[in-house]
Amino acid sequence: MRWSRRTVVIGALAVAVATGLAVALVVVLPGRGTPSRPGPSLSSALTSPFTGEPVAALGPVLTVKIDNLAPARPQTGLTAADIVYVLPVEGGLSRFLAVFSSRFPPVIGPVRSAREDDLELLRQFGRPAFAYSGAQPQLLPVVEKARTVDMYAGRAGGYFRDPRRVAPHNLYAHTRQLLAEAPGASRAHDIGFRFGPAPPGGRATTSFSVSYPAARFMFRWSAKDGRWLVWMDGAPARATEGGQLSAPTVVIQYTRVVVTTRSCSGTRPPYAESTGSGSGVVLRGGQAYPIRWSRPGADGGTTFTTSSGQVMTFARGQVWVVLASAQAAAAR
Repeated sequence: MRWSRRTVVIGALAVAVATGLAVALVVVLPGRGTPSRPGPSLSSALTSPFTGEPVAALGPVLTVKIDNLAPARPQTGLTAADIVYVLPVEGGLSRFLAVFSSRFPPVIGPVRSAREDDLELLRQFGRPAFAYSGAQPQLLPVVEKARTVDMYAGRAGGYFRDPRRVAPHNLYAHTRQLLAEAPGASRAHDIGFRFGPAPPGGRATTSFSVSYPAARFMFRWSAKDGRWLVWMDGAPARATEGGQLSAPTVVIQYTRVVVTTRSCSGTRPPYAESTGSGSGVVLRGGQAYPIRWSRPGADGGTTFTTSSGQVMTFARGQVWVVLASAQAAAAR
């Protein structure tokens, strides 16, 4: 792979303040060549802290645990997510924790059961709505008492089974009803993501792979689309809405993966720690950036810095975050 150095001029977006009215804004650094907008207004200056894209208002946070076994593919609703977390589960496989706030698809699924490491991730969002199909008996009371608006399928409305798919990979949810039953869900706020022009130090990269014991992800850069196309287990990852799953930014976050004390179907699931610190790789704009990440506590977000200590900025749009074992980094 070839290394390239580029000098990027970073401009700061001025904060618009109306007389007597303070509006909370997320810092977004405009890229070179960004078209100027006529007369900044409060509505146009407001951006999502999860995607860096303009939003009319900061919406409630809805999180959903999504199945990723082969019978569950293609999934529904992932293309509308602000953030897609990829997490290890038992058997060396993976599941998604999808975060929605800017846009809400009509239907999301297939919805699957929660795991203990979901709760640590969720705390950074305040009190988000959390939709899931259930949990193993020892864990379910813990999930129900967590700091979320509990959208357990055994009690919340809006869930339905698709008869065209095989259970348990056929549980879906209507987002409108989920949101109607979660009026107390917290709204989007800063979780550490920063958006803007790419920093120096990237390495030209056409694809990047990360593996779990029984699952493999590959992200291939598409210059035409300006996005990383997602491949899973050697095949393009499709969406029921059409097209291939993709994102402008992918974060490979290497961390410690331990085993939980609570068993699930006779096995103890993995627990991917999302607090602490470690190394990783950020993919954006056809470049791979070695990074460091830090999240001192579960109630706060994650900061990302380059190997030179600069803030690692993301491209605007959906962000994928893959939590993988630190041993996977050593094996590359």
